Amino acid sequence: MRVHQVVVGARAGDAITASALGGRDALRAHGPSEVFGLHVDPSIAGEVRALRDFPRDPVDLIVFHASIGEPEVQSFLLARPEPLALVYHNISPAEPYARFDPAFARLLAGGRAEIQALRPRVVLALADSPYNARELAGLGFADVRVLPLAVDVGRVARVAPEASTLHHLRAGIKGPVVLSVSQLLPHKRPDLTILAYHVLVTWLRPDAELVLVGAPVLPAYTASLQRLVSDLNLPGVWFAGAVDEARLAAFYRGADVFVSASAHEGFGLPMVEAMAAGVPVVATGCAAVPETAAGAGLVLPCDASPLLIAEAVDALLGSPGLRDGFRAAGLARAAAMDPAAAAAELVVQVESVLGRSAP
Repeated sequence: MRVHQVVVGARAGDAITASALGGRDALRAHGPSEVFGLHVDPSIAGEVRALRDFPRDPVDLIVFHASIGEPEVQSFLLARPEPLALVYHNISPAEPYARFDPAFARLLAGGRAEIQALRPRVVLALADSPYNARELAGLGFADVRVLPLAVDVGRVARVAPEASTLHHLRAGIKGPVVLSVSQLLPHKRPDLTILAYHVLVTWLRPDAELVLVGAPVLPAYTASLQRLVSDLNLPGVWFAGAVDEARLAAFYRGADVFVSASAHEGFGLPMVEAMAAGVPVVATGCAAVPETAAGAGLVLPCDASPLLIAEAVDALLGSPGLRDGFRAAGLARAAAMDPAAAAAELVVQVESVLGRSAP
C-alpha cells in the first residue's frame, strides 16, 4: 500500500514531526511512504520532503496531521483525489495571539473550519489524546480513535548532556533550578511561569533560578516577556532559546523541578520528557494535561495563581519524600509510552480503512 503523510510544518525536536516519522518507518514495511511538509526546517530537510514534491499520481491514502490552519495545505488536500486519514493534534485558541501576531491568530482561528471542510473526505479520524478525540467528535467526526504519539519520550534522557551547560547548572548555580520547556507562545503561558518564579524568589526560595528553554517564535511576545523580567528585576531568569538535544539533555539533568503553566495542551510532550529524565513535574491542569500526567505529576487547577504554583514548586523542593514519589511515578509514566506500539497501531488503523491486512 502507498500511504503518505502531510504536516503543515516540520522541524527537529517537534513532537508532531517525530510522530509522523515514526509512523512513516512502520508504514514502509508495507509499501512506499514519505512525510511531506509545507514549511520544512533545514534541520529536518533530509527526512521530510517539500509538499511541492508530492507525487502527482494518486496514492492509496493521505494521512494529514492537523495542528493549525493553513490555506495552502487545505487547497492541496481538497484538490487531491485520495481519501484522507486525519490525525488531530489540537489547534491552540486564537485569542491570546491577536495582539502579538494577527496573521498567526487568523491561521489558528481558521484551522477548525478547515478541518470541518475536510470531513466528507475523511475515512479515518485519529487523535493523539482522549481530550483531542472529544474535541474532534465535537466538530462532527464519528468513530474517533485515540492513537498515541509515536515518539520516544526517553530519547533525550539517554543523550549525553552538553558538558559546559550541565557543569554550570550543577556547580555555577547555588540554588535550585526550575525548568520550563516550550516554545515561547502565549498559550504556553511562560508569563505565568515567570510570575510564579517571582513569588518563589521573593518569599520562598530567593536562591532559585528559572530556565526557559524554547524557541522565541513571536518577536513581540518574546519582547513582552523580557520586559516582564526586567520590570520585576529577576536576574535569575535564563532565556535559553531553542537548543539541540545535548543541551536539552543537560537542562533536564540539571533541573530540580519542571514547571508547565500552559493554558492549552493537546498532549504536552515536554512534561513527559521531563518525567523520563527523572525531573518531578508541576503543571496547571488545563486541557489534556491531567490525562497526560496520569497522576505522575503535581497537577494544579487550570486557573492556578502564581502563588499556588510557587507554593507547589516549594513543596517539591522542600520534601525529599514527595519529590522522590513524583520522580518514580514520572519514570513509570514515561516508560509506559511505547513509540513502536503507537507506530504499529497506525498501520493497523490504515489497513482497517483500506481493507488490507499485514502479510
